Amino acid sequence: MLHKTRGIVLNHIKYSESSLIVTIYTELYGRQSYIVQGIRGKKSKIKANLFQPLFLLDMEVYHKPKRDLQRAKEIQNAYIFTSLPYDLKKSTLAIFIAEILYKTIQEHEPNTELFNYLFNSIQLLDLKEKGLSNFHVYFLIHLTKYLGFFPNNNYSDTKCYFDLKAGSFVRIKPMHFSVLEQETSKILSQMLLFSEHQHEDLVINYKERIQLLEKIIEYFALHNEGISGIKSLEVLKEVFH
Repeated sequence: MLHKTRGIVLNHIKYSESSLIVTIYTELYGRQSYIVQGIRGKKSKIKANLFQPLFLLDMEVYHKPKRDLQRAKEIQNAYIFTSLPYDLKKSTLAIFIAEILYKTIQEHEPNTELFNYLFNSIQLLDLKEKGLSNFHVYFLIHLTKYLGFFPNNNYSDTKCYFDLKAGSFVRIKPMHFSVLEQETSKILSQMLLFSEHQHEDLVINYKERIQLLEKIIEYFALHNEGISGIKSLEVLKEVFH
């Protein structure tokens, strides 16, 4: 039986000379893997360029529960990007975010709020004209809200250290290393309060931003199994330096 759903491309690997296995986060079925055959042929209805990181898709698929590989009848763009695939900074962010999502989202069930957050954030990234340097930091912080480990924003002049293990701000700096220093903790507290546009005007130097980003990734690792060795992080550092 055929079903229509939207999807977000997380990853693809070459399966044969003319086929791909594509991991897609779908609106109806959560994370799914699809085998897409014959995409390099002249008569193929499904083109390989649809499967770039974070591409937004309209899909008509065959779905069988508990099957490792699903099949799609038709796949096309759900949104035509104006800049994301062509702008170096945006495309680098797309690769980085897609890798994070690929490693964090494992559920094969629908999560409407999470899907909408991702779908809308990707469109916002495409349309953004400023604030790119902070986008991924803000995105990851607020992604935790939908993954179940959103930080407790109890920051104050006295509770000025963010304890990554506890997920909240504390008075005394913990003895372990999973902690943000005072300045970085203050930035995190601000990010937690900001809307999707307010972060654009937050002035953070490169060193502070990287320290915060690396600690956020560590925070993900502490609260979500599977995060390790983010390969695209070093490329992102170079592009945004």
